[in-house]
Amino acid sequence: MKTIIINTLGCSKNRVDSERIARQIEIAGYRVLLVGANNDLPLQQQHVDIYIINTCGFIKDAKEESIEAIFEAVEAKKRGAIGRLLVFGCLSQRYAQTLRTEIPEVDAFLGANDPVSVLDAMGLTWNPLMSAERMCSTPAHFAYLKISEGCDRNCSYCAIPFIRGPHISTPLETLVQEAELLAAKGVKELIVIAQDTTFYGLDLYKQRSLSTLLARLTQVDGIEWIRLHYAYPALFPLDLLDLMAHHPKICSYIDIPLQHISNKVLSAMRRSIDEAATRRLIEQIRTRVPEVCLRTTMMVGHPGEDRRAFELLLSFVKEVHFERLGAFTYSEEEGTYAATHFKDKTSEEEKQERYKRLMELQAGISFAYNQTRTGKRERVLIDRREEGRWAGRTQYESPEVDGEVFVDDDSGEIESVNLIGTFQEVEIQRADIYDLYGQLG
Repeated sequence: MKTIIINTLGCSKNRVDSERIARQIEIAGYRVLLVGANNDLPLQQQHVDIYIINTCGFIKDAKEESIEAIFEAVEAKKRGAIGRLLVFGCLSQRYAQTLRTEIPEVDAFLGANDPVSVLDAMGLTWNPLMSAERMCSTPAHFAYLKISEGCDRNCSYCAIPFIRGPHISTPLETLVQEAELLAAKGVKELIVIAQDTTFYGLDLYKQRSLSTLLARLTQVDGIEWIRLHYAYPALFPLDLLDLMAHHPKICSYIDIPLQHISNKVLSAMRRSIDEAATRRLIEQIRTRVPEVCLRTTMMVGHPGEDRRAFELLLSFVKEVHFERLGAFTYSEEEGTYAATHFKDKTSEEEKQERYKRLMELQAGISFAYNQTRTGKRERVLIDRREEGRWAGRTQYESPEVDGEVFVDDDSGEIESVNLIGTFQEVEIQRADIYDLYGQLG
């Protein structure tokens, strides 16, 4: 049996693409392994008939990581550890012709939106009857559900719209079928993703239909948590908040990337929202879903962000107290509006200093939030066993981006019991900046 390895770089949306392709290859009778970034162990220990890299091309660091992974695979191919080398995904979509010229050792550079082409390059045929099936690379009890492709937004810094194309919603019935298949495999938590989840349904149903979709997903037997990521703030569908507040399967958790608060910077970013509307939205979310955990992303160093704008951002973050916050520095991406209309005047040193200050501020906020949870009992979904204790998450932690809950059992009665994938009541006893520590009981 031939061995195929798919190495997925970048975001969870790429992960779903790889999982769908992996299932199609598996159906054709191949042995398929799914690995993530920096996992080169298979190349060192066994021969791989076909090695496939799913690349990211969002920002400079991600592109560099993808290029490095390609060159490492090329070296492995020269050593005879790889038979054929295929590359697809965002970087390949964006720079295919250049990559073909500069790295001829790669057998094929393929696009981001055409998984069928990956099968074609292997001499296989895509089975449309199995399109909803995936080989999950996550633990068996949670999975990502990608509800649309592409993006119709025009954020000045972002290359995704001309890499991935316009927004295309997946039909509701198809998504429900996919959720049912996942639930049948033991998935209990769905993490809803897209380039912009709030845009869902506008193309198919002529109205924002995210709430309709989530309500339908709550009816899938076996699914107990539904978590929302990548919710664009402009024209946020407020009907979603009532569903979140009253349905126990919808996690009180929203990932809503704001990027900034300065009107000057938001305008330069072309975010279609201003400071006043942002503040109103946050107030409505916190009022209508009092227990909500808000995760956001901020960008520092975008053209237009002078020191005054950055200090305003710090004040805003300090005031709002986001339970979760990530950040990244601006990098000029060729072909974007920002690259063609603005000059990047902020040095890398200054960007890094701003990033450091923002994350140091958030560390204190995160610690204070976690401290408020000590002494409480929370429902925890157990993800794994690590160093003699269990590690899991509550509805307020999303996998791979947030902290965890580490759980001890002093009685020792559960040493032989596998709790992975089960919900447990945990008393939170202490906290640090990102993680919580508790006791089963």
